[in-house]
Amino acid sequence: DSAVTASLLRNEGLDVVGATMKLYCPGQVLHPDENGLMIGDDIEDAKAVARRLGIRHMTLDCEEAFRREVVSAFIDAYEKAKTPNPCVICNRSLKFGLVMDTMRDIGADLLATGHYARVERDSSGRYLLRCAVDPHKDQTYVLYNMNQHILSHLLLPVGNMEKAEIRRYAEKAGIEVANKPDSQEICFIPDDDYARYIKENSNYKDKIGDFIDHENGAVLGRHKGIIHYTIGQRKGLGIALGEPRFVTEIDAKNNRVILGSNENTFSSALIAERVNFINGKPLSAPTRYTAKTRYSARAAECTVYPAENGLVRVVFDSPVRAITPGQSVVFYNDNEVIGGGIILSRD
Repeated sequence: DSAVTASLLRNEGLDVVGATMKLYCPGQVLHPDENGLMIGDDIEDAKAVARRLGIRHMTLDCEEAFRREVVSAFIDAYEKAKTPNPCVICNRSLKFGLVMDTMRDIGADLLATGHYARVERDSSGRYLLRCAVDPHKDQTYVLYNMNQHILSHLLLPVGNMEKAEIRRYAEKAGIEVANKPDSQEICFIPDDDYARYIKENSNYKDKIGDFIDHENGAVLGRHKGIIHYTIGQRKGLGIALGEPRFVTEIDAKNNRVILGSNENTFSSALIAERVNFINGKPLSAPTRYTAKTRYSARAAECTVYPAENGLVRVVFDSPVRAITPGQSVVFYNDNEVIGGGIILSRD
């Protein structure tokens, strides 16, 4: 996606500089580049694309910032019984923070990425973030922290294209990574074993506690540590009760995991913190939107209410499954992204 973005802009006659963030991604075989920076195959691929397109390439050493801003926050959230989305943090702090700072430092005018989303400007001059043409690839859920300044300097060329069209374009253009698999969601945990990663990269130690019945508070068994569970989870609980049970709540304070029926995982409201509205104006009155509470969820009709201390309360027309603290709730008006925040609690 990034390679096609660079090619499209190059073909429009723009002066393009490629940039790749060096992050912390275990499992890669690293070797020194021409400047002595240890890099992996992903950066070599980016360098090859830049050579093919005839553009300059920069490697941005973001490893320390990535550990500090993304990895540490990820571990901290899990230890507090939350399920974070590190892509949201990475976009806010690194891609549209440090990378945009680099853009200004080298005298570039615009930042372009391969995200599946669109930027438009309305008749009043306000910048809008809209969903991608390809709904199956839309990435606006992790981009709700945009603001007017960022959008005014942002190009998202692939947001108007289907994924299959992107691959055809890359093959025709002779781009070496045309058939490269899509990026995984959590780049620094390639095997998806979050619990192992947290234990190996923090002082966290599993503490055995009780599984509790959602309906009557009875002890159902023993769990192996709260970081192994998330709201809505059914598989991998390590307990047999004769009927399907789902995680409905994780009580970090008392080291308990609450289990109930699938029906018990549904909620009608939530409280969100760290809320951002793309137009830069805080919510002043209850407003109707649709909202997504997970990346792959369908947007649901709701009313968003302003609350104290910058919080908002979201009330859904119909109950929503597995509202999870630490995940994001993102607000939409048709295909326009209004903003969003981090889910603090179900309400």
